[in-house]
Amino acid sequence: MSLKRLCGLLLSCLLLMGMLGTPAFADGGNPNIDGGGGSMGQGTSTNFWNPGNDGVRITVVNSESGSAAAGPVDFSNRTQSGTIAHFGKVSKLSYRGGASLSLQSGVAYTCLKPKTAMPTIVSSGGRNNIDAIKRYFCSEYACMMVAEATGIGYEDLISGQYKLLIEPMVFFTYNGQYYAMTATEAALYDQMASGGLRSKMASLTHQNLPLALYLEYSDLGFPVWSGGASGRQSNTDIINALGLGIVWFDEVPDPPSIDAPDVQYRVDTDVITSITLSTGSRRTPDNPASVTFTIDGRRYRVDNIVIPAGDSQVVWVKWHTPSTPQRLTISVSVSGGSTAQTTFIADIVDLKEKVPPDPLATDTNPSYSVPSLPSNSQKTTAHWGVWDCYWVPDWDWCDHGEDGGHWVDNGDWEYSYDSYSASITGTMELMPDDIVPTAEGKSMKSGYGVKVDVTTRLTTNSPSSHYTYTQTALSVFPEFQYQTYLRLLERTSGGMNAVFNFRENEFSTYNRRVHFTPVWFPDKTKYTVYTQVWDTWTPDGMLSVNLNDYVAIDKSLFDDWYTNRE
Repeated sequence: MSLKRLCGLLLSCLLLMGMLGTPAFADGGNPNIDGGGGSMGQGTSTNFWNPGNDGVRITVVNSESGSAAAGPVDFSNRTQSGTIAHFGKVSKLSYRGGASLSLQSGVAYTCLKPKTAMPTIVSSGGRNNIDAIKRYFCSEYACMMVAEATGIGYEDLISGQYKLLIEPMVFFTYNGQYYAMTATEAALYDQMASGGLRSKMASLTHQNLPLALYLEYSDLGFPVWSGGASGRQSNTDIINALGLGIVWFDEVPDPPSIDAPDVQYRVDTDVITSITLSTGSRRTPDNPASVTFTIDGRRYRVDNIVIPAGDSQVVWVKWHTPSTPQRLTISVSVSGGSTAQTTFIADIVDLKEKVPPDPLATDTNPSYSVPSLPSNSQKTTAHWGVWDCYWVPDWDWCDHGEDGGHWVDNGDWEYSYDSYSASITGTMELMPDDIVPTAEGKSMKSGYGVKVDVTTRLTTNSPSSHYTYTQTALSVFPEFQYQTYLRLLERTSGGMNAVFNFRENEFSTYNRRVHFTPVWFPDKTKYTVYTQVWDTWTPDGMLSVNLNDYVAIDKSLFDDWYTNRE
């Protein structure tokens, strides 16, 4: 490592020390990591975890795009069996992007053992040593270990173009089967098992594993953890915000602005605002919890919430945003429970169409080069659930001797967890306009118009009160480097299968639903339009999907005007 580079890293670490109040970390990266935990219960012969049988999954992430550049790679201080049940090497980024949980039957599991042992990642009681974890993964040794495992050169890894996404893992026995799971995988698996994993391994999978690592401030699209450092956590909170730490190799990032909103919505849009409600004592139909949302002068009350003791669930309200841009304060009051945040700042923004200028036949751009497609995050799946409570009678005869007797119901309330999910898929077809005279399939001359059909499909097992239909789509274009100008698409068909098209173009003589390609666009290249589809809201946040398609440019419309004269 060069002296200049080392000094730069040391300076970043010293800045971090001043900001976080933790020791400086020489030689390597800078941590966005904190952790917690609590006491563990006792296991059984078929459901148990041996303390120290933990590890991490590390993914190298492109700092600019936020997408995975290499990995994931698993590390553990203990040698792990290749026959362990596992879900493949899938990162939290991929699960957030819509990857589904899939047990790898017959696929051998691989896990590397560091030559220099890692500190304890998942504590068996109380909090782990977060300072030791920071020192280890910010060290030159750990960076070189990751570089070797992922095939990225060490100098490239620490150059500032990458970050390390670190997820805690545990290796444990559940129902007699030996598993490897990250915190996110444990939460997703528990959703599939309708709470079965949590019912037997909650102290591990829903407390000490997810709380082993979490963020001190938002990064890579993951939020800062604002909940407690102990206690059993909900699947939703684990999937969204727990079980991850980040190491970066650049200047210390700016702290979030105190004026930054908690959430952003579009004007005149159906949205869902949600919180996670926790309770120490059980809530039944006899003494349910309730939540009241106050939004823009209106109150929305959610009643009859039932939750087992020490558990939680998401609670939400579906509402329609104002028609004008503004900043709203959303307040939440809770009866019979608690939530991490009771006030939210919401920015209601007007996503105005920025219509590209009228293209002219005299336009030129000799220095133009075709840009790469944008790389924006998307969320294509959502998971949430609701507790139900029902009475299970247990009739006993109360004998009064000679006076007879009577039956007494000594039953009790029992709970079931109803799991819900939603997913969005989309297709995009970009084609020459129907009136382009010389188009052939997806091939056309530059200067003519293109049309678009964007179709999305929403799939869910939940009632309609749990979601909104897809409402917003916008397209950006390569001649503007996918910046500056955008076209808001018009939803021409709604419901579970929504269709979006270009609006009528004000520069079209025939009011066609088109976008005109520039006449100067390079020949023999693909003209690719990029579309983002937003505003499908669920209790687990907004679903979104990114799409693109192209037409092939072959010559220009001037070639249709050319007359060959002998």
